[in-house]
Amino acid sequence: MISNQILQSTIDGMMGIAHVELCVTDTEGKIVVATMTEKKNFESAVVDFVKSPADSQEIQNCQFFKIFDEQQLEYILIASGASENVYLVGKMAAFQLQNLLVAYKERFDKDNFIKNLLLDNLLLVDIYSRAKKLHLQIDLKRVVMIVETTSAKENNAMELIKDCLGLSGTKEIVTAVDESNVIIVKELPDEQSTKEIDKSAKAIVAHLCKEGLEGVRIAFGTPVNEIKEVSRSYKEAKMALDVGKIFFAEKDVIPYSKLGIGRLIYQLPIPLCKMFIKEIFSGKNPDDFDEETLSTINKFFENSLNVSETSRQLFIHRNTLVYRLDKLQKSTNLDLRVFEDAITFKIALMVVKYMKYMEAQEF
Repeated sequence: MISNQILQSTIDGMMGIAHVELCVTDTEGKIVVATMTEKKNFESAVVDFVKSPADSQEIQNCQFFKIFDEQQLEYILIASGASENVYLVGKMAAFQLQNLLVAYKERFDKDNFIKNLLLDNLLLVDIYSRAKKLHLQIDLKRVVMIVETTSAKENNAMELIKDCLGLSGTKEIVTAVDESNVIIVKELPDEQSTKEIDKSAKAIVAHLCKEGLEGVRIAFGTPVNEIKEVSRSYKEAKMALDVGKIFFAEKDVIPYSKLGIGRLIYQLPIPLCKMFIKEIFSGKNPDDFDEETLSTINKFFENSLNVSETSRQLFIHRNTLVYRLDKLQKSTNLDLRVFEDAITFKIALMVVKYMKYMEAQEF
């Protein structure tokens, strides 16, 4: 349905060009919008015109026109004035409003189609038939991006994203399937890589932050080559957003392809995680490690188990670092200088993060 603001703007423009007064009523004769300064009562005339088989008719020295939406009578347009071209102007205005109805309905249908496509609510045959009807190319490379922000309502964020993208109506589709996230279905040139998608996502983050939004994060799935696979890219982006909150809290752009082992841990059942932690740490909680030990462990992993580089960055003697690692080995039976033990310890720390996140979600 067209908004009254759009209707008013359209007939104001027509009146400004042709100097013919216009009025749009519903099928019961109640005025919706009008350019006429003196509002006339057209109710009885409109009711009689609606009942007649004519699509246009002269009544009370005015030209009446019917405006349909797919065979359903939606509005009555009334044109009046001293000009000899009142009928012609009225006919053109009615044609313009008819086209607006079609355009706005198609835009709504496209948004509705994309939402159902993302949520896997369509049969394969429906995807192809509706995509063709909505003039959406089937075999085109696309990627789904999810934009999350903690400081703006959905509609505000959506409008800001559209402004940032400079939408032409063909390159990106911006929609939402819930109240917290905005979805971008982005068309991609064949040669566009994950790095370029990442660059585009960072540009959106920068724009939204500049506009005053807080907590902006973007996750995106892997590019897909057919419209039927768009839902897969959406599911990947959704997982990337969740996994990113657990393991990559410092990042504001999270590609699904960079989740690594975090993607596997995210899919583990909590009872299995608890059993694993109990086996590795013998019932101890990694949170019990003091701040010095945790910073040493993290820095050691950051430097790929390099003792010399880690001690240099921590501003401690090499022997001090070795002492700390020996102490950790005695309490956990894991020597971080041994690759296999280091992997086990790293995974265990990630599992603990995952468990804490899931526990927080339950409250």
